[in-house]
Amino acid sequence: MTTIQIDGFTLTAEQVLAVARDSNVKVSLADSSRAALKESRDYIESTWMHDEAPMMYSFNTGVGLLKDTRVKVEHIELFQTQMIKAHAAGMGEPFSEQVSRATMLLRANAFASNYSAPRVEVVDRLLAFINAGIHPIMPQKGSVGASGDLAPLSYLAAAVAGFDEADVMYKGRRMPATEAIRQAGIEPVKFDLKAKDASALINGCTVSLAVAVLAADDARNLLSDACLSLGLTLEAMRAEMSAFDERIHRARPHAGQIKTAAIVRKLLSGSTRTTHDARAVQFPEESRRTDIPYTARIQDVYSLRCAPQVYGPVFDALDYIDNIVAKEINSATDNPLIFGKEGGGFEIISGGNFHGQYLAQAMDLLAMAVADLGSICERRIARLIDPTLSWGLPRNLMSGIRGVNTGYTVVQCSMSSLVMENRTLCMPGSVDSIPAKGNSEDHVSNSTWCARKAATVVANTQYIIGVEMLLAAQALSMTESLLPGFTLGQGTQAAYEEIRRQIPACLDGDRWFHNDIQTAHSFIASGSVRSAVEKKIGRFA
Repeated sequence: MTTIQIDGFTLTAEQVLAVARDSNVKVSLADSSRAALKESRDYIESTWMHDEAPMMYSFNTGVGLLKDTRVKVEHIELFQTQMIKAHAAGMGEPFSEQVSRATMLLRANAFASNYSAPRVEVVDRLLAFINAGIHPIMPQKGSVGASGDLAPLSYLAAAVAGFDEADVMYKGRRMPATEAIRQAGIEPVKFDLKAKDASALINGCTVSLAVAVLAADDARNLLSDACLSLGLTLEAMRAEMSAFDERIHRARPHAGQIKTAAIVRKLLSGSTRTTHDARAVQFPEESRRTDIPYTARIQDVYSLRCAPQVYGPVFDALDYIDNIVAKEINSATDNPLIFGKEGGGFEIISGGNFHGQYLAQAMDLLAMAVADLGSICERRIARLIDPTLSWGLPRNLMSGIRGVNTGYTVVQCSMSSLVMENRTLCMPGSVDSIPAKGNSEDHVSNSTWCARKAATVVANTQYIIGVEMLLAAQALSMTESLLPGFTLGQGTQAAYEEIRRQIPACLDGDRWFHNDIQTAHSFIASGSVRSAVEKKIGRFA
């Protein structure tokens, strides 16, 4: 069993993903963080827990436009409870258990840095939920991404505190939080919230960040799979490989472009299907003059030839996004924050680290980059089924009785519907802002919606790239006998063999059912084709 220790400064995206996606991975709090949290909290309890203490936002004052209203010490615990209930105004389908786990981990890690001043018991409670596999139900809609993801985080806080109204997922069942807490043996069932506990729990764009971590990782894997689908289509269309010559890309030295071309060269290393001799073989449905020698193709269409120039910006965008995400993972993002003073003691300072604009813009970029990736892949899908565009591949990639069997035109149509949906989802949410809370929040980031729509674009594009893999494999299968002696590249051969292994009936017949599309999606979601290729040629992306 793996245990990850958090200290507020060194948590990585890989560790967040491990906890989010594997309930067997446990989390603990570093002793240094525990000691620091206790020191600051002891100071708070001994110095500020009286009605003559300085006014400190959300600690002993109301929130929003009530920031100037003092909350008496006798009402602080009630204030914490009422704050959660007042902000639990979310709606819609709940976030996944992976998002719930990542959110709890990220919130606990933010507290571990000792800038937020909740009690150490709050951190322990969050970690107890993670380690027990209790996942708060958080509605997806309701956050504007400023002053934090207040709405969804309030449902998390309600579950952690054991409110009667809160629901969780536990052992595959939705149930009241109190029931899950009892079954897991966590004590106490009802967890009292003290000064700053609730405001710390619900402040910060941590749900946006949780979705962003998962979406960015999925996009990174998706891009690797898109390189595979590109490679298979290049083989199926007997492409001209000069466009991937290293010298061309050194002449325009963008890192992502150079990387993409190198990946394609590695995947297709040893291929003879992508040679002039292979292109000189005339397929039955290929229209060309036969009274003269076959001339060199010279160059291919943009969806083949310009792939490095289109994939490259996606690689570079993901590098930028990963940098934003890595910093956010180890950031304190609630308000106010507490800092040690020279000579001893602490002070509280109000600021705006809860504002999610960094994440909002990064997720808008992710949506745009991945949507365009899906768009170029869909154009290759369309070419694969049209013999006038595919250099003679069977029309619609249909086999059997022509006319009775119709091939895969509707599959391409379905993928085009996803491209159009993705394009609509690329409307940037980070440029939209509606003032909230009596204009005290007069500029918001919309980061949660930006992250949610980016994740949807990634999920849609998983289908597109999976289908390109499958159709390219279908084309290779149907033309294998026409090119005896011609071989695939090492990487594309491994990908082709894995697809044939997983879904042979689709490639040998003329049918397409929902489960086949789901299998195509599973190539991407599980990384099975990617893994098979890496076993053969090593890491390629």
